[in-house]
Amino acid sequence: MGNTRKLTIISTEVTEVLKEKSLLSNIGVQVVIAMIIGTVVGGVMGHDASMFAPLGSIFINLIKMLVIPLVAVALISGAAGLGDSQSAGKVGFVTLFYFAVTSALAVVLALVMGHIFQPGIGVDVSGVEGMFSSEYASKGELPTFWATVIGMIPTNVFQSLNDANILQILVFCLFFGIAVSKQSKEKRAPIINGVNTIVDSMVWMINKVMIIAPLGVFGLMAEAVGTFGFGALMVVFKLFIVYVAAIAIFGFIVYPLMIQFFTKTSARTFIKAMKKPQAVALSTASSMATLPVNMDTCENELGVRNSTASFVLPLGATINMSGNAIYYGLVAIFFAQLFHIDLGIGAYAAIVVTATLGAVGQAGVPGPSFLVVAVLLAAGIPIEGLPLLFALDRIFDMIRTALNITGDAACALIVDAMIKEEDAVKSEEALNSQEA
Repeated sequence: MGNTRKLTIISTEVTEVLKEKSLLSNIGVQVVIAMIIGTVVGGVMGHDASMFAPLGSIFINLIKMLVIPLVAVALISGAAGLGDSQSAGKVGFVTLFYFAVTSALAVVLALVMGHIFQPGIGVDVSGVEGMFSSEYASKGELPTFWATVIGMIPTNVFQSLNDANILQILVFCLFFGIAVSKQSKEKRAPIINGVNTIVDSMVWMINKVMIIAPLGVFGLMAEAVGTFGFGALMVVFKLFIVYVAAIAIFGFIVYPLMIQFFTKTSARTFIKAMKKPQAVALSTASSMATLPVNMDTCENELGVRNSTASFVLPLGATINMSGNAIYYGLVAIFFAQLFHIDLGIGAYAAIVVTATLGAVGQAGVPGPSFLVVAVLLAAGIPIEGLPLLFALDRIFDMIRTALNITGDAACALIVDAMIKEEDAVKSEEALNSQEA
């Protein structure tokens, strides 16, 4: 690459903490234990378990407080690193193409799994029909193409930051980062150093917040189970099993095969390295909160160059949601079967297109995914049963986030391998021309 600078995204102290396998494995174990205890407590205490809700709210609010500025400065850093390179355009194109293709593949896998295992057939909803509601119908409108493009351009970037408008922040930060890279070395150096210092600080803060992750997960699980009970879980239990199976297939077969085929890294190495960011993703249900750990893993364990990781991973944390795509596809099949609706080719096509667009447009922060409403409406599927899923969305969210960040890392690895190969060819051509 034309730009050979090396950014220190992760501070020395944080890197040491993240590299300490015993601590990270303990965090993962603690999160799992917290989920189990929270489920038991919620089941025993019922609605009284809502007393633990503030623990989850505090944890999620702390994460939301930090992720927007982290993504903003990381995108500026990554764009500044790639903007001075001849490969920048190709990196952007390949990254976006990868996100679109993997999201579409994820939806297709979900539809196939749903058709084979039929999670909505034979489900008894008589005990939970009181949860059915059509109040989410107004949340299912997808904007037109031009409305989306125009909506991505901020008229006031500070207002975009205040409103947490992810796409507008993304556009401005990428544009600004490329602009910084076009300045002379003397002018851009202090800006880049300042941005890196801010990133280091944000990473330090997020890792401190992660200390209370088990408490937050306990509070979230206790409230969810206590409020909605095991009855709601049992209704969607078959859907949940098929969903987990689809996530596992994509995360442990599809992505590793892509790594094996398109890079020199082995699939086993990739799967082993991703354990750490996946544990954090499960605990936070946020791709952006997992960003610092994912960047550290990609750079220090998988050998991805910093400039590539700083561009691809924040972008992926914002718009790459293959786990969401699987969720949208399976939910559509589930409710179609639940309400005995026969889907035609047109309905399946509508699900694939809408779910792919919805997955790309879903921000990487925890919370109910109302874009599933658009998928259902596009295929003519009733949405009255959605509260069943929103009640348990936290559990679905944690699992799909783990797949989302795995896809981000796979993309970074593939894009970096492509650039390295291109650089090697250019170096060889230059050497041959010199010899000639």
